[in-house]
Amino acid sequence: MDRESTMALIERAYEARRTEDIEGIMAIFHPEGKFQLAGSKEHTAALGTAQGHGELRTTLAGLIAAFQFVQREIVSIVIENERAAVHSRVKLRFVPKDRTVTTDLLDLWKFKDGKIVELVEFADTALVNDIMR
Repeated sequence: MDRESTMALIERAYEARRTEDIEGIMAIFHPEGKFQLAGSKEHTAALGTAQGHGELRTTLAGLIAAFQFVQREIVSIVIENERAAVHSRVKLRFVPKDRTVTTDLLDLWKFKDGKIVELVEFADTALVNDIMR
């Protein structure tokens, strides 16, 4: 993938997430793709890993139901070969408690054959814990 197609796929993924389009998200993940919300699951319930379309659908549908991405500003992007790193500033709403915060995220992407094979997201886990209380 070249830089432009990588950027387009990332933008498509972020738009599908913003609009809560689970089918759009699933369409761009490789069948054996992996998503990880990085951190210690023992300390933050929302964290963990899902691999393969079955697990991805369940995990991402749960995240979509709980966390709404109200706004995203891409602060910086580094793209190299089949990998990308994206620093974003997001306005995020925890739906069950209607609590909204602004925080930074770091997404590490890996692509193969025009699909996402791995996405690792780093978030402020202390903030996640706080808004979920």
